[in-house]
Amino acid sequence: MIGNYIKLALKVLQRRKFFTFISLFGICLTLVVLMVATAILDNLFSPRAPESRFGRTLCVYTIAIFGDSYSTTGTPGYGFVNEYVRNLPGAEATSAFSNFSGTAFFHQGRKIESNIKRTDGAYWKILDFHFLEGAPFTQEDDDRGNFVAVITSDLRRKLFGGASAIGKTFTVEGQTFRVVGVVPPVPITRIAAFSEIWVPIHTQKRAGWATQMTGEYNGLVLARSTADFPRLRREFAQRLTHFRFEKNYDHVNVGLDTPFEAFARSLSDQRKYNTQTPLRVKLILLAIALLFITLPTMNLVSINLSRILERSSEIGVRKAFGASSRALVGQFLVENVVLTIIGGAFGFALAVAILSALTNADLIPYAVFDVNLRIFLYGVAIAAVFGAISGVYPAWRMSRMHPVNALRGGVQ
Repeated sequence: MIGNYIKLALKVLQRRKFFTFISLFGICLTLVVLMVATAILDNLFSPRAPESRFGRTLCVYTIAIFGDSYSTTGTPGYGFVNEYVRNLPGAEATSAFSNFSGTAFFHQGRKIESNIKRTDGAYWKILDFHFLEGAPFTQEDDDRGNFVAVITSDLRRKLFGGASAIGKTFTVEGQTFRVVGVVPPVPITRIAAFSEIWVPIHTQKRAGWATQMTGEYNGLVLARSTADFPRLRREFAQRLTHFRFEKNYDHVNVGLDTPFEAFARSLSDQRKYNTQTPLRVKLILLAIALLFITLPTMNLVSINLSRILERSSEIGVRKAFGASSRALVGQFLVENVVLTIIGGAFGFALAVAILSALTNADLIPYAVFDVNLRIFLYGVAIAAVFGAISGVYPAWRMSRMHPVNALRGGVQ
């Protein structure tokens, strides 16, 4: 039965090519936008190397300290991360790392522009970089302030050509570092991982950085499983009860967040942020997606109704010879799903091409946008929902056609 429905659907689609083209165009465009947006969001928030453990990692990216008339919002300082995040009871590992910062230096008479980040030794246990050469520096290197560095393969090429970089030196920001490891380039969308040069925190030259509550450092907490998140957050909240406020300040708002929660926190008013804020952000994104689906769906419903009226005589004859409303509804839904699958196939191919173009354009340094199995399944789900929604109402209208009125070309 389904096979006959599919054959009939293909014949019907060939009958009125213009209507078919309009329908396919609407389906294709909608799915392309949704799949490209989904792929970008997946690239931003899903755990993937070198942040593949971020499914069970909590982070501290933002701190807000305020009083009745004063407020300070920004990135935590090393002093805050060291005192309130490091060695959190129950965590598998905790780490501090700085924001990346742009830097320029000369090497063998050539100017090189790059980005530098300062980390501790535990950073390399939480993130899973693939080392092309050498190994990461250790916690002992950080404690002693050893002038060692990990660099990307792209920077290795700029500094040393195609030769091995291990043991070689370069000077940046007035300090000479010895290369101990080389890793592949990291997309800038990976906030915790991105840089081109990683050096120990305790090579920092600026005075006073070690005790600052706000500054340029972030914290990472690797849990043994997501089930430990509530307990780790309680431990963190307990530590914050001993926060030392400066004059004119009496409240601190900071949390152990997942990457998406950290994103939601950055969009919100820090005074009003609470545990419901990430849910509201998700609902807003979902509402935008539903709105984007609804408009073309309504257009497709109108086109489908026109196709039904065009086939009213056929429907009338079939009902007169005993075809049930259920059979007719099933046939029309199959036709609509076939149309949606064809449009989805075109949309999927176009989405792959667009994502490949975005990757090659290098608009986001080192970012690779691809359609993995998860994105493909999202696309299939979106196409199925799109086809079902746009076909339900027309199919219901068709099932209510009286045979006599259908033969006359009308709908009751």
